[in-house]
Amino acid sequence: MMAEMAVAMPLVLAGEQGLFHLPKPGEVRFQAISREDHETDWPFSVDDGLLACVWSAGQKVVMFFENRPKDLDAGEPFQPRGVIVTTDPMQLTLGNMANRALFKPSASVEERMRLVAPFAALGQRLCDQPAGARVGHGEL
Repeated sequence: MMAEMAVAMPLVLAGEQGLFHLPKPGEVRFQAISREDHETDWPFSVDDGLLACVWSAGQKVVMFFENRPKDLDAGEPFQPRGVIVTTDPMQLTLGNMANRALFKPSASVEERMRLVAPFAALGQRLCDQPAGARVGHGEL
């Protein structure tokens, strides 16, 4: 009798990748966004940046990265800060501890969740765009 060997394969759900997936250039999406004068619920402490759909731990994650400040000399090094844009309270608080100053101050986690929710939805729509798509202002 021949013994059969079972091979344990990692469980990967639809729309996910392996834990250590390195995305190809076509799998990352960026969209420039900026605060308009009438936007009082802008959740970020800077007025413009990049909304991004990136891969992290095998899943698509929406992030916001600040742009290089205009008053910074061209030769000065710049390390952009980034935050996870989500309505998951754990990721929103603990996942953003290193760069939490990139959010404008809020009274509670609930308030911050309310402020970032539209941007999380916007980022998820960005994730759904085909590779190479150019999305104009207000089209997401």
